[in-house]
Amino acid sequence: MKKTLITTTLATTFLASSLFAAIAPNTALAADYKVDVKGAHAFVQFKIKHLGYSWLLGRFNTFDGDFSYDDKSPNSAKINIEIDTKSIDSNHAERDKHLKSEDFLNVSSFPKATFVSNNIKFSDDENAIVTGEFTLKGVTKTISFPVVKIGEGQDPWGGYRAGFSGTTSFKLADYGITYNLGPASTQVEMALHIEGVRI
Repeated sequence: MKKTLITTTLATTFLASSLFAAIAPNTALAADYKVDVKGAHAFVQFKIKHLGYSWLLGRFNTFDGDFSYDDKSPNSAKINIEIDTKSIDSNHAERDKHLKSEDFLNVSSFPKATFVSNNIKFSDDENAIVTGEFTLKGVTKTISFPVVKIGEGQDPWGGYRAGFSGTTSFKLADYGITYNLGPASTQVEMALHIEGVRI
């Protein structure tokens, strides 16, 4: 009887372990995504007013990141983005040189900007508020901004994708950028358009 009990217990434990091993990887895969920078299906853009008369637009050409998302538990989502500040591109070489200097991003001392979320709260299936730590020019501050889920599903190459967009704005001076651009140009808007491939 004792031998039968031990055998039954071992068999049950083995079966449970096997089931967990089979299920656990699929659970992780359902939530983890790599930002599709290789296919250029993600963008980090910015805009700032020029003298109050027009918008100056630009982007960062090099960045990377990942995020986790499961539509069954959307508030458990996370996002992590790292931006190469040297890749700033405003479509004007001389201006970009100035933007990389100590007057602005000081890319030689601060080559990376990062955003790491610590809370995401969805109000419905598509809209959420993301809160996290944004680091720029060596300064880290907590920011919150709205994001919209664009969609998710199978792609034509056998993969699974999900995409989100979000826009935030902040004062340049909050991140140690005090170069005088005039009273109309004290804030910059940043937009993240992120498409990820499930890994």
